Amino acid sequence: MDIWNEKGKRILFFDGGMGTMLLSAGLAPGELPESWNLTRPEAVREIHRGYRTAGCDILTANTFGANRLKLAHQGLSVPEVVAAGVSLAREAAGGRCAVALDVGPTGRLLAPLGDLAFEDAVEIFREMVRAGAAAGADCVIIETMSDTYECKAAVLAVKEEAPGLPVFASLIFDSRGKLLTGGDIPAAAALLEGLGVDAIGLNCGLGPRQLEALLPQLFSCVSVPVLLMPNAGLPRSVDGHTVFDLGPEEFADAMEPLARSGAWYLGGCCGTTPAHMAAVIRRFNGLPPAPLTDKGLTVVSSCTHSVSFGGAPVIIGERINPTGKKRLKQALRENDMDYLLQEGFAQQDNGADILDVNVGLPEIDERAVMVRAVRELQAVIDLPLQLDSSSPGVLEAALRAYNGKAMVNSVNGKRESMEAVFPLVKKYGGVVVGLTLDEDGIPADAEGRFAIAKKIVGTAARFGVCKKDIVIDALAMTISTGENCAAVALETIRRVKKELGVKTSLGVSNISFGLPQREIVNSAFYCLALENGLDAAILNPASEAMMRAHWGFLALKGLDPGFAGYIARFGGEAAKAPVPASAQADLKQLILRGLRDGVPDAVRARLSRGEGPMEIIENALIPALDTVGKGFESGKIFLPQLLMSAEAAKAAFGVLKAQMSSGAGGAKGPKVLLATVKGDIHDIGKNIVKVLLENYRYDVVDLGRDVAPEAVVDAVCREGIRLVGLSALMTTTVGSMEETIRLLHRAAPECRVMVGGAVLTRDYADQIGADRYVPDAMASVRYAGEVLGPF
Repeated sequence: MDIWNEKGKRILFFDGGMGTMLLSAGLAPGELPESWNLTRPEAVREIHRGYRTAGCDILTANTFGANRLKLAHQGLSVPEVVAAGVSLAREAAGGRCAVALDVGPTGRLLAPLGDLAFEDAVEIFREMVRAGAAAGADCVIIETMSDTYECKAAVLAVKEEAPGLPVFASLIFDSRGKLLTGGDIPAAAALLEGLGVDAIGLNCGLGPRQLEALLPQLFSCVSVPVLLMPNAGLPRSVDGHTVFDLGPEEFADAMEPLARSGAWYLGGCCGTTPAHMAAVIRRFNGLPPAPLTDKGLTVVSSCTHSVSFGGAPVIIGERINPTGKKRLKQALRENDMDYLLQEGFAQQDNGADILDVNVGLPEIDERAVMVRAVRELQAVIDLPLQLDSSSPGVLEAALRAYNGKAMVNSVNGKRESMEAVFPLVKKYGGVVVGLTLDEDGIPADAEGRFAIAKKIVGTAARFGVCKKDIVIDALAMTISTGENCAAVALETIRRVKKELGVKTSLGVSNISFGLPQREIVNSAFYCLALENGLDAAILNPASEAMMRAHWGFLALKGLDPGFAGYIARFGGEAAKAPVPASAQADLKQLILRGLRDGVPDAVRARLSRGEGPMEIIENALIPALDTVGKGFESGKIFLPQLLMSAEAAKAAFGVLKAQMSSGAGGAKGPKVLLATVKGDIHDIGKNIVKVLLENYRYDVVDLGRDVAPEAVVDAVCREGIRLVGLSALMTTTVGSMEETIRLLHRAAPECRVMVGGAVLTRDYADQIGADRYVPDAMASVRYAGEVLGPF
């Protein structure tokens, strides 16, 4: 399309809302918007024409929910609905606008937190992309994503199915800058830039004024174009219809800071209309976006947060590596993942920033074990991982399964290594460790190692891997074999930093191999390496000598503001002793950590000591869940940890249930009914609430998704239920929620209704008659306690 020639010269404009426009055109509450591509094509085409007339550059096809999970409920075909949607947009565009295939979330939570396998999600999105590309889509917009893992699946689907199409990835953050799954903006940006998207965006959930507050954080960490598509303010209900509080001119006024922020693309989401976009385009058409600047950040991420290189030195925990570790070898042979998780937690508690993960043993399936280790570790520990293997096949499987931007350990100067590893880093993203060795071995001098580092950086560039995504390992060889080994490593670090401008890493403990009292040498060498510019060290964070050196160096160099870390570690009674991996066996600690596999044995051990089931519940399980819940509410614990802790508690309840008598001790608590309203199959939020309520011993009646108002009322009256929870993600289904509430209040006035979902606000919930707006799962538990009382 000619429109792409304008990219970077002026702001390009996406269109506005589709769902709310269809509602205005007569879409019934709960009716599938994408079905109109087949049943009411003229209405869809007319909406596109309105946006074309408004001056929009890119029309978004009516395919947001056109995936097999949603269409199957209506007996519709994905290829047919997607092809019709793209064709309608192309007809309306008339060659004057580009057409974007619109890809929204599946409505399911991906494993291990949910039940949708990652590769199944990729295939679901591939089916959409295949149909959209065949129908002539000019680009793909992946939008309203609340889970970076699902967003990754969608991006890979585009890259693999239609590699020539530009791909825009847009996420839905709350006002704190957090995704539903706990990720923050820098973590999401690191992942998406690593995957090679053409633009990163924010859309839905917030109006332009609320979105404005997130822009400094976004622009500080992205080096690709930015797309901004806010709602038309915040929603409210008027005469049973959803409306938004900003009219076209007010919306354009509020978009001023966004237009002048440097964004390359602007559009609208829920509540915006052709009139809204026309007002924005009149105001800002011709305004040039900010030139792109590469922030030069060397950054890795987990699903929740990022770790940057170049400030305080980064500690990479070395303990999940079977070399020289008999117990870890045994755990890997026996598929004992709890032992790996305990090692991971111990290193996190002792100050690791990143965990190295190496599971290489000749007698196991390294690829399968590595993928499982990555998923298990990411389910309960929020540190980024360094994926460590000499096998490119293992690295690719791990990179594909990883949720975030990983470290890759490693590549070296051998041609075969670089040709195998760099394409993986380019495809999946990552920061790759470059070892200064090649076909001739490890050079004995700094000049030789620097030459290999330079070759690695130059070759990486030819594969499209930037030097900011390379960390050079100067290789610490033991001084017991050569007195100048330390000096060579230090000189290599200095030259790599100064002449190549690349970050550095080192396996510090190698320097003392073969010597007694190794920590004496290791800690001294670590300080020397840091002074010479070392950015990251692979070490054992449980080593007191190494951590003393680390925190002492930070204090002396002004890298520990207020000496907070130093005092927390060494400050008298508050001093933090190293945490051994064996310290995780206590039942409460297991639940806090989400280590469900160890829970049954811990429960049986307490039962064998004479504790009763209710005593264990009241003294261990509920306090642990309360601690996790408070951490979640305060933003210190994120959704993955919350859900895994709930699963661990569920395992404990499973053991105790068999011990409970048929009396009050074994009785379930009061009933709570949950449902996703008619027309909406997004049940992630509902399922999270269900898990937590059940762990607090409420008897949950789950009616599922796409539930008619009459079905909710019938179940409440039949079961005598006093509390109902309703969920909706889509603006087009809030009418069903309001109708359900109205019928409930008429048929069962004593029943209370709590509501949640991305489209809702507290005021909006009040306007549709809900008794309580619950912004998250823990708020649902708290309200259940208010309504149903203790039991």
